[in-house]
Amino acid sequence: MDRIAFGTDGWRATLDTFTERRVRIVAQAAASYFDGRDAETVGVGYDARETSPGFADAITDVLTDNGLDVVVSERDCPTPVLAWTLRDRNLDGGIVVTASHNPPEYNGVKFLSPDGSPATEDITDRLEELLAEPESLPADQRGDVTEEPLVPEYIQHALAFADADLDGLSVAYDAMYGSGRGVTDELLEAAGADVRGRRCELDPTFGGGSPEPTAEKLEGLVERVTDGDADLGVANDGDADRIAVVTPERGYLDPNLLFAALYEYLLESGSGPAVRTVSTTFLIDKVAAAHGEEVVEVPVGFKWVARGMREADALCGGEESGGFGITRHLRNKDGVLLALVIAAAHADRSLDERVDAILDEHGAIYQDRVSVDCPDDRKAAVIEELDGALPGTIAGRPVERVGTKDGFKIFLDDGTWLLMRPSGTEPKLRIYAEADSEDRIGELLDAGRNVVEPLV
Repeated sequence: MDRIAFGTDGWRATLDTFTERRVRIVAQAAASYFDGRDAETVGVGYDARETSPGFADAITDVLTDNGLDVVVSERDCPTPVLAWTLRDRNLDGGIVVTASHNPPEYNGVKFLSPDGSPATEDITDRLEELLAEPESLPADQRGDVTEEPLVPEYIQHALAFADADLDGLSVAYDAMYGSGRGVTDELLEAAGADVRGRRCELDPTFGGGSPEPTAEKLEGLVERVTDGDADLGVANDGDADRIAVVTPERGYLDPNLLFAALYEYLLESGSGPAVRTVSTTFLIDKVAAAHGEEVVEVPVGFKWVARGMREADALCGGEESGGFGITRHLRNKDGVLLALVIAAAHADRSLDERVDAILDEHGAIYQDRVSVDCPDDRKAAVIEELDGALPGTIAGRPVERVGTKDGFKIFLDDGTWLLMRPSGTEPKLRIYAEADSEDRIGELLDAGRNVVEPLV
């Protein structure tokens, strides 16, 4: 059986490995960690998967058996709702049972710090060291459980934070059967939008697929917006910490372009650096430079983005997979609040116009990625072997320099780049490329695949 290991966003596994016994072992590690920090009260949340409420109950049992009081969401709820609740109520940390965008045969756990940010590597390393069979204190020393609705307070905060007037704006919202249903749509409606829901019913199988808001999985949403049935389209992933956006002219809006438009919109009323991952577009750097701001580059994973947001006192942070956070609200990605903020930006000036203006000023930019299957136990070896296998020329251009912040980011002399890194959530290696034309992207990705595949 696979060992319990925490990747870029917690521990995820298929249900043959993600068992109640192992979840209780993880919960005991968390209880021991919290005990070492004199914690008193923690939060527990869960997503819409069939097994998630039961796993949340198991985690709650172990935590209370170890003397901790636990606040549990009364329904499946978005990860950012629990994250904000921890910060708002000064709780001592939290656990969310979710496998995010993975298909229904997966589940997982995410650990959250008291301020709602993702657990950093030092915390997850410590949790791995503390894995042990559950313990239990005498009955009179055990903690209490409080089951509460967490969404209403969050919505009131989000409305005050964004101060958005969406009267007259129609928004098609696709929950992908995830935990954003009844939350993101309710928030948009409370701000005045006319919301037309899609896949907003509870379906623990996510319609037989995975709740990942990619272009391929949002064709129905794209059709509704481009046909004129709504002014804007918004979708969340399974636990609603990520967002995808659809516009009337572009259809599915590349998350890199969305990030650039979001950052420029936030700079209209604020200031500060942006934090982006190594896999995210350099267009963010161009927007920042035009406003006299800087960009902080970090490894893939929002725990690194959150750390960068804190250290740089950043205005916002984001990643090319559609995870964005605004520092004043929460140092974590939040697809619910961002739906409101992005809708407000669109109501003020259409996103298509915003993106057009950015590209007119800074030039066209394209990015794409492919994946290569690679067993988890081969990832480290492949990356190590890549160190001596990188060619001096890729896709017909000389290599100018190589960054090693996360895998290998290869910069070519024509301004394009290629990134090869291991996935932290799936048994795959990721290959990313950025260039000024789609044809060039294809050449770069093919070249990257030719370098990686022989090593797997």
